[in-house]
Amino acid sequence: MISVNQLLGVSLVYVAFLFAIAFFAERASIRGKGSWLRSPTVYTLSLSIYCTAWTFYGAVGYAARSGMEFVTIYLGPSLVMIGWWWVLRKLVRIGRAQRATSVADLISARYGKSNLLAIVVTVMAVIGVTPYIALQLQSVTLSLSIFSETGQPDSLSQQTAAFWVAGGLVLFTVLFGTRNLNANERHDGVVIAIAVEAVVKLVALLAVGIFVVWGIAGGIGPMMERIDNSSIGEWSMDRSRWAALTMLSAAAFLALPRMFQVMVVENEDERHLQIASWAFPLYLMLMSLFVVPIAVVGLDILPAGSNPDLFVLTVPLAEGQGGLATLSFLGGFSSATSMVIVATLALSTMVSNHVVMPVWLSTQAEGAQVSGDVRNVVILARRASILMIIFFGYIYYRLSGGGAALAAIGLISFVGVAQFLPAMLGGIFWRGATRWGALTGLLVGFAVWVFSSLLPSFGPDAVLSAAVFEQGIGGLPWLRPQALFGIEGIDPTVHAMVWSLSLNTAVFIAVSLVTFPTPLERLQGAQFVNIFDHSTQARGWDAALATSEDLMIMAQRILGPADALALFRAEAQRQGLTGHLPEPTQGFLQTLERELAGSVGSATAHAMISQLVGGTSVSVEDLMAVADESAQILEYSNRLEAKSAELSRTARQLREANQKLTALSVQKDAFLGQISHELRTPMTSIRSFSEILRDTDKLDQADKTKYASIIHGETIRLTRLLDDLLDLSVLENGQVSLNLEHGNLHAVIERALLSAGGAHTTPLRIDHVGADTDVPLCTDLDRLRQVFINLITNAQKYCTAAEPSLTVTVLQHNGGLQVVFHDNGTPIPADARALIFEKFSRINDKDGSGAGLGLAICREIMARLGGDITYESRADGNAFIVHLPGQVALAAQ
Repeated sequence: MISVNQLLGVSLVYVAFLFAIAFFAERASIRGKGSWLRSPTVYTLSLSIYCTAWTFYGAVGYAARSGMEFVTIYLGPSLVMIGWWWVLRKLVRIGRAQRATSVADLISARYGKSNLLAIVVTVMAVIGVTPYIALQLQSVTLSLSIFSETGQPDSLSQQTAAFWVAGGLVLFTVLFGTRNLNANERHDGVVIAIAVEAVVKLVALLAVGIFVVWGIAGGIGPMMERIDNSSIGEWSMDRSRWAALTMLSAAAFLALPRMFQVMVVENEDERHLQIASWAFPLYLMLMSLFVVPIAVVGLDILPAGSNPDLFVLTVPLAEGQGGLATLSFLGGFSSATSMVIVATLALSTMVSNHVVMPVWLSTQAEGAQVSGDVRNVVILARRASILMIIFFGYIYYRLSGGGAALAAIGLISFVGVAQFLPAMLGGIFWRGATRWGALTGLLVGFAVWVFSSLLPSFGPDAVLSAAVFEQGIGGLPWLRPQALFGIEGIDPTVHAMVWSLSLNTAVFIAVSLVTFPTPLERLQGAQFVNIFDHSTQARGWDAALATSEDLMIMAQRILGPADALALFRAEAQRQGLTGHLPEPTQGFLQTLERELAGSVGSATAHAMISQLVGGTSVSVEDLMAVADESAQILEYSNRLEAKSAELSRTARQLREANQKLTALSVQKDAFLGQISHELRTPMTSIRSFSEILRDTDKLDQADKTKYASIIHGETIRLTRLLDDLLDLSVLENGQVSLNLEHGNLHAVIERALLSAGGAHTTPLRIDHVGADTDVPLCTDLDRLRQVFINLITNAQKYCTAAEPSLTVTVLQHNGGLQVVFHDNGTPIPADARALIFEKFSRINDKDGSGAGLGLAICREIMARLGGDITYESRADGNAFIVHLPGQVALAAQ
């Protein structure tokens, strides 16, 4: 059996492996050779940080305790990825346009760059995620304790293990999460390490599942029998709890700071969401595939009272599979560490941007112009924040005793972070949402969550007294933590979620309706709600009050000397100036704000530029008077862009029309030459052979018959040409009279096939799908048959395949019918497709016998019948589609 020291050695090797991967990934990204790091696969795997130790260990324990209810953990995110893909795309687009670095940054930017709102969201996020970090520490220490309980003398205390695990997570996150100041850049080292851990935990869980099903149970059949005979196999579904937990997991998936970090901040291309929308639910399905078999076998073979959260480890150990248990431990270790790394990275960015930096700036007499390196302050703040956040998780773990089920702790955090959802979704879909509505809604929902879920998680007499649990605050029964307003008998998690989110949403809407958004809020609301119409920002800066030198000093302290100099020099070159100091124009100030926002957050960046533009300490509110002007400029700019786009489309259409007219002119000249030839040739033949018959007395009967037949054939040819010309003229002038009659589509097609069958010598195999064509019609059957005959003879003439064939199919489409004539010939060239239905057009005429009128006649006939005819180029040939309107068939019924 593997010892704890051996297990720690394997873990250290694994961590070193992750360090190496992260290091080389960052080096490759810096050298510009890391395009593979930005693939949809890596992006999808990075989303797996949703699958923490809760889902790796806790899902099995959840199944053992509550049956199939564990499915709700996976169902919510899957529904979001599949059904709410458009919401995720909007979040990603807004995040990129606003340079949002966190959930707090996004909410703050939406509601007028309110740093107070950002601070509230940041504090709520830290408190809400703390139990989840404690959960990860608990899972790692519990798994270590399992190995130490095997009788090995080198066991470690759980508290000591938790402390060293927390220290290692701090070290890894600091090294690879705070090397780059600009938080809007991808942390390629962290992301690739998370992707690797995603693969490891999936492989580990699948390996344990395969061993349980085939190594212990003896196959799928025996395994299914075990499940049927277990308590888990007894299907029991509390619909309200299922719905609540599914909605809760979906809300947490959208609002968790770590999910926002990988889904929005680390997103390189929003098109990656298209792959992730099906690949991530597939990943979740694989993670949940063997949860029930592991839980059932664990309950069968392990002693009563065994912790079901650890069945993934204890089942392999009980069967003497030390190697598999080690792999399982690494999977759980990956699940826990990946979550803590990204969560603390996201939270540290929020703390430094919205708490530390505003406080630090307020202590500086001259604001952003004071001496000192702001870059070092920000990096130090983030590193200290990482240490603080993981320390809070460790303290929660110690205070809670580490005895609660993993799923219970996870649900507590989910309810806490779900409080961001009303302000977030309301902000991106409702322009009337206000800062005060969002702030009061968040505070009310958060207070209800703390009272009804977080504080009770420590147990009676820990934070809240047992009397409060039983009698309520001040002896008021309706203020009991788990029976608010006197409603009892509800599951504690559902109770906390329903009350906190309901009150949060109600207060958010009510306060937004009675308060009026400031101009900057209205401007940002328009930007968020209509993000796909315009993804740029408008600001009301007074550029005349700024100096390039002050802006350069501030930018150097935030971005660093090299990056700041490159930014300013590029702007100076764009303005046509020598040197590296550009004019502080409106556009440049906006660009500079976006760059600074990536490092210190948009609210702080806005306030810092405000200080320089006014020469004094200027708040965000001082600029709101010019926000309306910015909105007008934005609206005028949008109108100009729309007008410019319309003119571009018109110019393109005119060019295309001119090209088409030129081509038609060429075709017309060719047509006149062709008509002259077509008329002259039969007339010459008729004249010559009629003169022979007239002037030759000694012709025998056979020669007379031969010459008369030639004259007759040329006459038919001439008549056909004149008929086509007359038909086209009549149809174009609208002088045709339709002879409406009842008939059957099958009969029309069959008669057309018979009529065209002997019209050409080229062999053509015709497949007619007759079962779908038995449709009654009321139309001009002769004209419709003429269209079908023209299309069939065209296929006979122009199909160049070695074994030419034509398939006639009838389809139902949008209430009407489509008759498709699909041949296997060479597709018509792309540059000729626009002309094939025009008069005089002749494409690839093999024998030169056509005048180019057949398809033009077909188009005119179908227009008169109320239908249409179109062409489709297909990989295996050409398809002409005759569109019959629905009333043609309905009229006969």
